[in-house]
Amino acid sequence: MTTIKPLTTLLVALGISSLSFAQSKGMDWPVLKTYDQDHIQKIKMPVGGIGTGTISLTGRGSLEDWEIMNRPAKGFNPTLENRGPVKQKGPFFAIYIEDRKGETQTRLLEGPSDEAYYEGAWGATSNNHGLPRFGHAEFKTAYPFGQVFLSDDDLPVDVVVGAFNPLIPGKIDDSSIPMAILNYTVKNTIDQDITISLTGSIQNFIGFDGKRGEAIKNINTYREDDGVKGIHYTTNGVDPESEQWGTMSFVSLNEGTTTYRTAWQPMTSRWDKKRLEFWDDFSTDGMLEPRVNEKANAPMGSLAVKTILKAGESRNFQFLISWNFPNRQTWDKPGFQELIKATVGNYYATKYSDSWDVISKTLPRLGELETSTKTFVNALIESDIPEEIKEASLFNLAHLRTQLVFRIKSGHLLGWEGIFDDYGSCFGSCTHVWNYEQTTAFLFGDLAKTMRDVEYNYATDDDGLMSFRVYLPLDQGQKWGKAAADGQMGSIMKFYREWQLSGDDAFLKKHWLKVKKTLEFCWIPGGWDADKNGVMEGSQHNTMDVEYFGPNPQMGFWYLGALKASEEMATYLGDNAFANTCKNLFKNGSEWMDTNLFNGEYYEQHIQPPMSADNVAESLIGATDSKNAIDFTSPDFQLGKGVLVDQLVGQMFAHIVGLGYLGNEDNIKKTLESIMKYNYVENMASHTNFHRSYAIGDESALLMAAYPGERPEKPFPYYSEVMTGFEYSAAIGMLQEGQTENGLLSIRNVRDRYDGKKRSPFNEAEAGHHYARSMVAWAGILATTGFQYSAVEKSMTFTSKPGTYYWSNGYSYGTCEVKNKEAVLKVISGDLSLEQFTLKGVGTKKLKKQTIQSGETISIKL
Repeated sequence: MTTIKPLTTLLVALGISSLSFAQSKGMDWPVLKTYDQDHIQKIKMPVGGIGTGTISLTGRGSLEDWEIMNRPAKGFNPTLENRGPVKQKGPFFAIYIEDRKGETQTRLLEGPSDEAYYEGAWGATSNNHGLPRFGHAEFKTAYPFGQVFLSDDDLPVDVVVGAFNPLIPGKIDDSSIPMAILNYTVKNTIDQDITISLTGSIQNFIGFDGKRGEAIKNINTYREDDGVKGIHYTTNGVDPESEQWGTMSFVSLNEGTTTYRTAWQPMTSRWDKKRLEFWDDFSTDGMLEPRVNEKANAPMGSLAVKTILKAGESRNFQFLISWNFPNRQTWDKPGFQELIKATVGNYYATKYSDSWDVISKTLPRLGELETSTKTFVNALIESDIPEEIKEASLFNLAHLRTQLVFRIKSGHLLGWEGIFDDYGSCFGSCTHVWNYEQTTAFLFGDLAKTMRDVEYNYATDDDGLMSFRVYLPLDQGQKWGKAAADGQMGSIMKFYREWQLSGDDAFLKKHWLKVKKTLEFCWIPGGWDADKNGVMEGSQHNTMDVEYFGPNPQMGFWYLGALKASEEMATYLGDNAFANTCKNLFKNGSEWMDTNLFNGEYYEQHIQPPMSADNVAESLIGATDSKNAIDFTSPDFQLGKGVLVDQLVGQMFAHIVGLGYLGNEDNIKKTLESIMKYNYVENMASHTNFHRSYAIGDESALLMAAYPGERPEKPFPYYSEVMTGFEYSAAIGMLQEGQTENGLLSIRNVRDRYDGKKRSPFNEAEAGHHYARSMVAWAGILATTGFQYSAVEKSMTFTSKPGTYYWSNGYSYGTCEVKNKEAVLKVISGDLSLEQFTLKGVGTKKLKKQTIQSGETISIKL
């Protein structure tokens, strides 16, 4: 037992008041949505930084899915000495309560177990299923803040379990800290003082990531450094070169009597009673007696803090969990890149020597980081943006902080398409999936630029073929060697977006020759537009994982968007000949599609199979293993006359970056109306689907494709499915065209499916958890606010509809209050260069050349 000096001493030394840092936290966090006890079963909110891995806070208050060792680990709750679902006894927090009569109670700091896990061959299978807990739980959240409100009629306390990790637009390192910050706000609900003690226990599982590796000779060390007290987890046996090697730390930032264990008692028989012994020890007086277990390869570490809580008093208890696992290796999805093994490292690990260093460097700024995060979240959720759009945009932002993405040692951001339970889904920052994602560019612009650097500096060869999956290490980036028509054209539009948002001419000039080459690649013999007429007719590998043969709207609008973006960039650089080529191809292609593909209601595909298999050998650019299955006289897996849900995704993107209409405006609007007419299903129980079910039963959704008329015998494989990223793309297009009711309904339907009861609100899936495409949801904010920004022209645009709107451009963020013909523009963080400001439908105001600095507000009257 150790009594440590008051935390106040440390906080004063750090320039932080104990009241602002340690009192009443958790109760003043932003809340966008509340989930009652009937809708918390599936909630798992990732808590961690960008590219660092995460731990998830569940809807009942437990910490699960410990995904911190470089790989996905869904369902992993470190329990190395008692493996198996029946004996899951993962990390937990508990509270001891003693009233003045000496009556005591001990409970897990969690709400009721999920009834879905009550039944099993050996009984219940949920984590720590047999331990007593609170009777009622409610979850409140505005990502990245999560709060579980616990109460029980038989207890004299209410508890709020809170967790978050800093998230600040434009501040990449501040949003990439490998840490979970936990707050336990305990309120004494009776009129007498009580004694309470909080304890947390986490096993030292270094070496084992849930599937791979082994914990060997791990060591827990109790440390007190400048008032910070906790357990540092290391290892003397795990290979220092392995992915699972690293350090962890678990610290308490609380005043009171602190006791701890660096191990639990040894296992003495097959009937393991060390948890009983721990529970008995803690429940006796709320304090922990030390134990020694020199034979444990994965020793348990526990901290407890005991204090008096006065009648009616609320007090916050704060704990930090940090980690540092530097040895990330290459993609390792089964069947992909298994022969290339190399360590590419983690960028975050270059910032910290170990997990204790994470705490040492973060703690002095913790209050500031929390305040800045709250400021961002409040600016968004308090703005006049529809609730369903705020929810979809903010909650899908969680994906950016899961094992979906990582930053290698060089700082480049890469990502899977999604993640499965214990490995990634579809490797290589797949261009035709990441085309849809808008979150990174508008919140962390420099990160988005690293993805473009991967595409043009490493994945593109001298002929302009961009591998739509990039290998690692990056010097092997072109090894995939296959191009995707939509991925390659979308990458040009993404590059244009990054240049516009950053105004970085050096970035444009560095990559322009490769950008130009990737467009010229369309015109090679056997290519997508071999006759160079502005229309894609060739074999077009695409995000449906098939090849489209013949002109179609999905590839067609991506191509038109790439042509228009390339024209803009070429003109800026003085490459007039190339700009004219792009301009002419765009004009011809756009007119041709409106004349030939628009059928009066929507755009359809004209299937044009190659004349022979010999011709196909050259034209199957990007073809997959499906090549051998293609009937070249009448190819399967085509769209045909179907109504494709995202046929206008290229148009949607063009509006986001200010490129205007790619086709006839009336046709665009009519197409979106037709998508709602034909693809919308009110009740999925009436729908026939032979593939994956992401919407089912009485849920409502937009189908991938509908066939009001002729349907190919074998349409593209996903035609009968529902996938949220595609639904968002259509819905955002509707919002852009003023079809607000339909757009909001479609977004609301998605979020109703992720209601906490059936699915986690923080885990929209497609081919894997946390699917990257769903981060297109951020564009809903852009569509409803009318926000556009160009750092090249130093211009900003907003809707003229009165209201206060959140905005961000990847480097700065703030709010804009629109009233009559006036805008009050506030920059909350970052600096903003601005020379002209436009309210749509009102006019444009030229401004004196100026930079609006962080914290400044200006009034603009038009």
